[in-house]
Amino acid sequence: MAAESTPGPGIPGETGTTGSRHRAKGRRRKPRQRHKGLMVTAWTAAGIVVLGGTGAGYVYFKLNGNLKSVDIDQALGTDRPKKADNGSENILVLGSDTRAGGNKKLGGGTDDGSARSDTAMIVHVYKGHKKASVVSIPRDTLIDRPSCTDTKGKQYPAANSVMFNSAYSTGGAACAVKTVESITDLRMDHYLEVDFAGFQRLIDDLGGVEVTTTERIDDPDSHLKLKAGSHRLDGEQALGLVRTRHGVGDGSDLGRIQLQQAFIKALLNQVKDVGVFSNPKKLYDLAETATKTVTADSDLGSVDKLVSFTNGLKGITPSNMNMVTMPVAYDPADPNRVLLQEKKADQIWKALEHDKPIPKSATEGSASGEAKGVVSAP
Repeated sequence: MAAESTPGPGIPGETGTTGSRHRAKGRRRKPRQRHKGLMVTAWTAAGIVVLGGTGAGYVYFKLNGNLKSVDIDQALGTDRPKKADNGSENILVLGSDTRAGGNKKLGGGTDDGSARSDTAMIVHVYKGHKKASVVSIPRDTLIDRPSCTDTKGKQYPAANSVMFNSAYSTGGAACAVKTVESITDLRMDHYLEVDFAGFQRLIDDLGGVEVTTTERIDDPDSHLKLKAGSHRLDGEQALGLVRTRHGVGDGSDLGRIQLQQAFIKALLNQVKDVGVFSNPKKLYDLAETATKTVTADSDLGSVDKLVSFTNGLKGITPSNMNMVTMPVAYDPADPNRVLLQEKKADQIWKALEHDKPIPKSATEGSASGEAKGVVSAP
């Protein structure tokens, strides 16, 4: 089933844009100067270094066998934005909403054989790997998807006015990366994908995550019921929270993104305090789950490569991570969809290209989802 045909909830009480309907389009590549999880999997994989110190080589070998990888570079070819030469990196992180297998019972939906990128984030790691900006891409954004080729060599024609998450359901990881690069004109240096069932197990292995909610949350679709107050969420509840959109804010995907961003910060706040790196058993359980959960690009498709990469991210804390949502406006013709605010978005892409902070003006006046502050770290 094509993602663009997936029904979504209405978005009450919002005023749409006026005039012509602008959609995200792939921009023509221009010659230019060469300037320039989910995050818990990075923290967990970084801890595998500790396991190596125990001399348990067989553990390392087993974990290496768990990892899945996709050769994004081969599928995308050479028609891509240039790599930055300023020490920064861009990582596309997707959360898959396939209903197959262990994911079928985690939050409703039918097992129609398809999968969609329910969560999409561009993680920009600045030079020195001490700071990061995270740009969430609303799945309901209408875009003009470029032609693309999947990792098996099958080609797909371009499509106009389709939902962003249709790129993944059409051509998998390679098509998702191609679409993001077309929208942003930024090279995605790496790709990470996390599935729902694995995310739930990761949170359970961590012992849950503490959050505070400022209002009651009751979403029958995500099966989450929380009173206002402090909670230690288990894996099922955490998954429900990052999938919740009804009954919070304006009921849109934008509100869900705000909940996701707040949860990620709460998660990162807690990881450093749960004794992961001093408890070999906990570390092994997390590493086992993480390596089974994540799919990476081929450059990160082994434990040693993933460790080398993620070990450099351990210095990034919630206090030096800026999280924003790609600027959009509600589509006046369809309240279930949003349209890219291209001029504002260009401010973000140019800032990341030059390894600069995202200006506040880039997100001012953008549709928000009205769920900010509903969830926070305790």
